[in-house]
Amino acid sequence: MSDETVPQTVLPLEVIDRSVGKRVRVLMTGDKEFNGKLIGFDDYVNMVLEDVTEVDGGAPIKKMLLNGGHIAMIVPE
Repeated sequence: MSDETVPQTVLPLEVIDRSVGKRVRVLMTGDKEFNGKLIGFDDYVNMVLEDVTEVDGGAPIKKMLLNGGHIAMIVPE
């Protein structure tokens, strides 16, 4: 046996699950970006964000539901 440590596999949904309750940046396929607190998500990566701001400006949004099919990238902050 080798003393080398085997890298642990991290699944994509685990990364999202660890971000629940924390702020994330979500990049959409239509070139929109949102920052907000991740409240929850489902198996289709539909997401509910709270205290949301659009990166390019715009009024603050109290709560938002994002369609997982239009999410290009999620960046935990």
